[in-house]
Amino acid sequence: MTQSATQPTVERWPWPPQEFTAHLRAQGTRYHHLHPFHKRMDAGELTREELRRWVTNRFYYQKCIPLKDAAILANCPEIEVRREWIKRIIDHDGTTEGTGGIESWLRLGEALGVSRGELLSEQYVVPAVRYAVDAYVNFARQKPWIDAVASSLTELFGPGAIRVRLAALERHYGWIDAAGLEYFRTRLLQAPRDAQYALDLVVERCRTRDRQDAAVAALRFKTEVLWAQLDAIERGDTQPRGPAA
Repeated sequence: MTQSATQPTVERWPWPPQEFTAHLRAQGTRYHHLHPFHKRMDAGELTREELRRWVTNRFYYQKCIPLKDAAILANCPEIEVRREWIKRIIDHDGTTEGTGGIESWLRLGEALGVSRGELLSEQYVVPAVRYAVDAYVNFARQKPWIDAVASSLTELFGPGAIRVRLAALERHYGWIDAAGLEYFRTRLLQAPRDAQYALDLVVERCRTRDRQDAAVAALRFKTEVLWAQLDAIERGDTQPRGPAA
């Protein structure tokens, strides 16, 4: 027998809930509020062109969030979870025309001088942003639903970053119509509620060490998606413009 065959398997005990939660929250050190682009935004150092590039590319992420949540619903067999999770789609899509988070982001774009047509056309979405966002949606479609729920836990870190961002936009970029910042004010109410439900769900359902490791990895993956988006936004579109398809 080989040496590896004779070595006993090491039992990997699950983390207690408090320790598991600490490992999840530790991923906040990778959150995109620490990206140089956001740091420059918070310091009032971005140009109008950079802010418009950000709002345009971030819109592609915003419009795909309900697709991600719909994938979680499609994969989740539990009616109680689906009843709660569907609220996220309603928050983003709204219940009637002119409501919801996507509509609020369109108004944010207009406040920054980007028309609805430009946002909806996706013509200025840089390739790496599209790739990163599509990878996130595909993750939710292909992975176990509880892993996709764990990936949403970046919402744990969102409210603090949103408060700083909102204050920075109001203080440093006075040319932005304040009415266009409503998206951030609304998320300050929604994100803590959503994050707490998702956290409780992940801690409850991930009771083996393998499941817990998968949840932490899913959340780390989401931080990488957000970071990759900002890397691409900061660079801008470096792909040569070819003929229309």
